[in-house]
Amino acid sequence: MSLYGVLRSGVSGMNAQGGRLATTADNIANANTVGYKRASTEFSSMVIGNSHSGAYQPAGVTTQTRYAIGEAGSYLSTTSGLDLAVTGSGFFVVQDAGGTPYLTRAGSFVKQTDGTLKNAGGFTLLGYDLSAGPPSPSANSLTGLVEVNVNALGMTASPTTSGYITATLNSNATDVTTTTPPGAPASSNTAASVYTNKTSMTTYDNLGNEVMLDVYFTKTGSNQWEYAVFDRAGATSGGFPYAATGTPAVGPLLDSGTLTFDATNGKLTAPVIASFSVPNNGSSQTMTLDLSGMTQLGTEEFNPTGDTDGNAAQAVDSIEISDEGIVYAIFGDGTRKATFQIPLANVPSPDNLTPVAGNAYAISMDSGDPSVGFAGSSSFGVIKSWSLEQSNADMASELTAMIEAQRGYTANSKVFQTGSDLLDVLVNLKR
Repeated sequence: MSLYGVLRSGVSGMNAQGGRLATTADNIANANTVGYKRASTEFSSMVIGNSHSGAYQPAGVTTQTRYAIGEAGSYLSTTSGLDLAVTGSGFFVVQDAGGTPYLTRAGSFVKQTDGTLKNAGGFTLLGYDLSAGPPSPSANSLTGLVEVNVNALGMTASPTTSGYITATLNSNATDVTTTTPPGAPASSNTAASVYTNKTSMTTYDNLGNEVMLDVYFTKTGSNQWEYAVFDRAGATSGGFPYAATGTPAVGPLLDSGTLTFDATNGKLTAPVIASFSVPNNGSSQTMTLDLSGMTQLGTEEFNPTGDTDGNAAQAVDSIEISDEGIVYAIFGDGTRKATFQIPLANVPSPDNLTPVAGNAYAISMDSGDPSVGFAGSSSFGVIKSWSLEQSNADMASELTAMIEAQRGYTANSKVFQTGSDLLDVLVNLKR
């Protein structure tokens, strides 16, 4: 046995236990750090070939630091809709100030003055811009991602392109059968008696200006009705956009058609979807109006309901993020608009990602190339807003490991001290 080998073995043991104590200290320090993944020191023996005399040659121990990156922590509910957590597999894609992309589970994002979303580590959240249509993520790279910027939404206005109306028409209403102007609903050419029922809808042009549409329903026969859609801007004082002589007024007829109901159940015999052009700042915007929900029953309760898309010029009131990672802009009138979609990325070996400061991870050769997808699809987890993933370091386990490391360090120091004492004995033999 080499006494110098004993000394070296004791030193390597103290270094190993010191490394274990260091990772334990980091884990305890980050027990409350959002998205932190605990580190551990793994031991591996070192062996030196024995001499021919059969004497054992001590070699000591070596260590390797590992990270439990693939192990999820517990989840905490918060009061911010920009706090995000991933339940299941996957990482948020973020970038640093230099534009280098990283992966992270630390989703404590806060809106900055420039509109970007940054977490506590200073990393900016990346996503796909939906203004150009549905995104197509790359299967093995992080290309195509841009900064999620709330300020980019600004004051927006969207033209109306579609809508629907549902109502109940009275099957016992009196038929209107007098001669009518071409393209107009059945009428007696008197503004007070040219229709059976009427409702209105608010639509918007491309600048967010309101364009009011009046929709008239006129009973023309048994189970037969006619609808007509007008731009209110051309309405006469009598309320109907046709003059008393039966000629069109300033506002043109946008569309008209026939509704035919089944006498047995009061429903339309076929779907009816009107398509017409709405005035749009000197040009026109095509709009579809779904009337397929109209019914005919023996009641005077008209009860019209409906809705349209598009919105007036207005600022974003709030932001909402769905489980699929879609960032919705919520406007003052409650209108929702999908603006960005936050993807998730994963690698074949998450525990081999390279940690960087700020609870982010760089892709390495050992981790493998990233795959990108959307939350809730394939092998990716779900994004939860109003939540944060806590550290996966357990305080009780770390304190136990700290005691073990302390005891181990003390024992190895005793080995070193004993080897030193034996060297003293050997030196003193000459005296």
